[in-house]
Amino acid sequence: MNSTCNSLPKRKMLKTRYLLRTLQFCTLGPVLFIAANIPRAQPAPSAQSSEMNNDRTVAEIRAVIQAQQEAWNRGNIDAFMNGYARSDSTVFVSGDTVARGWHTVRARYKMNYISRAKMGTLTFSDLEIQPLGNDAAVVLGRWETKRVKDSAHGHFTLIFRRTPEGWRIVHDHTSTAPE
Repeated sequence: MNSTCNSLPKRKMLKTRYLLRTLQFCTLGPVLFIAANIPRAQPAPSAQSSEMNNDRTVAEIRAVIQAQQEAWNRGNIDAFMNGYARSDSTVFVSGDTVARGWHTVRARYKMNYISRAKMGTLTFSDLEIQPLGNDAAVVLGRWETKRVKDSAHGHFTLIFRRTPEGWRIVHDHTSTAPE
């Protein structure tokens, strides 16, 4: 009987140790599994990366505007219109007129500038290009046309969107300064 009594506490201790180890394994195992499978947070884009994207956006938009100026000065309205989104939702505002749709804007230019002499030489200047995220930007600038008999100038605000074709104007508000 003595030997039975002495082994009883050892059995309880072994059982208790077994239960504690089982509990540790059952608790620690799922915790480690969950921790190992939690998606890692993506690091925030660095300021340098963001600046590089903005610099690239500004350069790409500046290139579109430069290509428009060059096309205009060759007398090529169709090439000039490549800077606009070919969409029914493209908007051009000037004076009291709102033209909607790429084809309507193109027709307006063709009607108002029927000859190379009427088009004159176009210069864009004072460009302020402000990206508004990855797919949009606003541009403020000045335009001037010089013709043989006269000249005109004013300001414009453009909204650019990144499209599959590249950066394109979706909204153009152009004003002419009084003479």
